[in-house]
Amino acid sequence: MEELNLIRLGALAHPGRVAVYRLLVRRYPDAVPAGKIAQALGLKPSTLSVYLSTLCAAGLVSQRRQGTSMLYTANVAATGQIVDFLLHDCCRGRPEACTAFPVSLQKGSPPMTDRKYNVLFICTGNSARSIFAETILRDVAGDRFRAYSAGTRPYSELNPFALEVLRTKGHDISGLRAKNVSEFSTEGAPQLDFVFTVCNQAANEECPAWDGQPISAHWGMPDPVKATGTDAEKSLAFQHAYGALRNRILAFTALPLDTLDRVSLQAAVDDIARNTKEVSA
Repeated sequence: MEELNLIRLGALAHPGRVAVYRLLVRRYPDAVPAGKIAQALGLKPSTLSVYLSTLCAAGLVSQRRQGTSMLYTANVAATGQIVDFLLHDCCRGRPEACTAFPVSLQKGSPPMTDRKYNVLFICTGNSARSIFAETILRDVAGDRFRAYSAGTRPYSELNPFALEVLRTKGHDISGLRAKNVSEFSTEGAPQLDFVFTVCNQAANEECPAWDGQPISAHWGMPDPVKATGTDAEKSLAFQHAYGALRNRILAFTALPLDTLDRVSLQAAVDDIARNTKEVSA
């Protein structure tokens, strides 16, 4: 294992390979086509191929074929193994040496306390999917969560199809607005407990380093704003997005937050993306 971790450290000793690995970690548990990675990072296919080959050989990334495409997924467990390797001797008789290591990231860290949690949903435009998620969570579990949403490049107005879906579902839309993600990294912003990206483009981008190390996960899904066809067909795409997010949020609110440690909770929110399906609602 020591030799493998040294190989992994060597694989990450290059800014290009680190960028690829970081993107795949943000997109986890997605399996991302090579072309999408190259597009997101502005890399030539030949350059990306070399980076991915090195990361796969080090066990940091896995690959599988789907049709004519190769799909890549981060091995997120490898990150923890590298950290364990680097910190293996730090506390042997010298506990003061570990004071800089965040308690929230240590194995066996205590469960989250029984309180109201701050949750931020991020997409690119903050006009539909993240607005859906904010509204659904507030309405189904507002006694346990404060729900927020933001965009990396927010539109000036919310999507009218999204607003109509929320109206027909009985949600209050009066206070909704598009917000920039930067609002949540300023002085006085709420300290976040959970951050979820709900679109692939937002997950591809670098977001702020959140104070307090919130639990984060990627719940990507197709963008209903890009739907084409008749108004009825477009509306159906928004209905599907709403249904998928409602399923994920119901699964999230059912988690026993006060009994799960950080490692178990991270695994649980990652599983939600894998195990919930898009449905009409």
